Amino acid sequence: MGNKPNIAIAHLGCDKNRIDTEHMLGLLVEAGYGVDANEELADYVIVNTCSFIQQSRQESVQTLVELAEAKKKIVIAGCMAQHYKEELLDALPEAVAVVGTGDYQNIVEIVERVEDGERVRAVSANPTFIADRQIPRYRTTTEGVAYLRIAEGCDYKCSFCIIPNLRGKQRSRPIESIVAEAQQLAEQGVQELVLISQITTNYGKDIYGKPELGKLLRALGEVDVPWIRMHYAYPTGLTPEVVSAIQETPNILPYLDLPLQHSHPDILRAMNRPWQGQVNDEIVERLKQAIPNGVWRTTFIVGFPGETESHFNHLCDFVERHQFDHVGAFAFSPEEEALASTLPNPVPDSIKEERRDRIMEIQQPISRRRNQAEIGKTVDVLIEGTFPDTGDLIGRSARFAPEVDGTVYVQGQGQSEPLGNLISVTITSADDYDLYGRQAES
Repeated sequence: MGNKPNIAIAHLGCDKNRIDTEHMLGLLVEAGYGVDANEELADYVIVNTCSFIQQSRQESVQTLVELAEAKKKIVIAGCMAQHYKEELLDALPEAVAVVGTGDYQNIVEIVERVEDGERVRAVSANPTFIADRQIPRYRTTTEGVAYLRIAEGCDYKCSFCIIPNLRGKQRSRPIESIVAEAQQLAEQGVQELVLISQITTNYGKDIYGKPELGKLLRALGEVDVPWIRMHYAYPTGLTPEVVSAIQETPNILPYLDLPLQHSHPDILRAMNRPWQGQVNDEIVERLKQAIPNGVWRTTFIVGFPGETESHFNHLCDFVERHQFDHVGAFAFSPEEEALASTLPNPVPDSIKEERRDRIMEIQQPISRRRNQAEIGKTVDVLIEGTFPDTGDLIGRSARFAPEVDGTVYVQGQGQSEPLGNLISVTITSADDYDLYGRQAES
């Protein structure tokens, strides 16, 4: 290894960012660099930043400032590097490089240039890279879970979003490349693959001339992984072909993450959502009839410019009516490069926060009832942690996605279960977000 420096990576942001982090770690380890989880002991700290909304930018800035105060040499990667590529090196003397969202695959060369005394700005104006070949990856998730990116970038122009500016246009990976990586992860013992992209249901449109998510799901059905879960599935892209693939492929979980964002046609048009003013009731009911065993997650933005009390009440009624298993609600955050930041009739912050709280108050008893319906069932649970003092186990059933949904707590077993295993658990109780049970008799 010689005298190569030690490098730590501080990961911020979404699961797509996580995969970039894992590839950078893999490339650095392959090149012989020491990778240290302790930032204090590292010679360089790569901060993989998020710049999606104001709150995430603040977290990124705080991390950078703390590292600068600790006199660390900082490599700024990710969405903030892409967003503020011209300003960051000037604003932060401790920064030795900025690395864009389409340039992380060059991290080894970038570090070598820094070691030679160069301050590096490696940010492609229009990100085009997609890892459609096997490049090294050092996973940072628990033993049993891995994220699998099927595409990068976005072609839509939602008025509140700057992702196309930060990540570029949609770039899908070929089915063969995705399946090969899935098989590799299965050989490592992964029990759950989470498929991610900006718009999962648009997968393949750019390389095959039409969306081919259904074909991809059926191909992944041949991989020996018990659970395959989709995130970011636009409801209009859940075509009969995709629905059939979900229902007919045993390892594809009927877990539907639908980023609806609102229910009122006026607000959807102002958001420039792909389905514009279509009535979501019709879309959701059609899907629920097609996938009666589905677990339903969605997210909403409240306080969008022009959202009246009437618009918000429409959303509250929508949440009550459709009884989603899981709901996330976010207060609108104006982004200076997004069209929505220029729209009239902004909603005061205090009202945004109040509306977000009201949506979650409506959802809590719904989530509790949906969880209580699991009591008495015996379900598979992926074990992800333990309480050493009690022997209790921590995991997730198929109805819970990693990090965003609930947890299953399993009573002490008297013997340790290897992490990353699926075990059978009988559910004995439930609350708003979590389930509780005991290991089923074998």
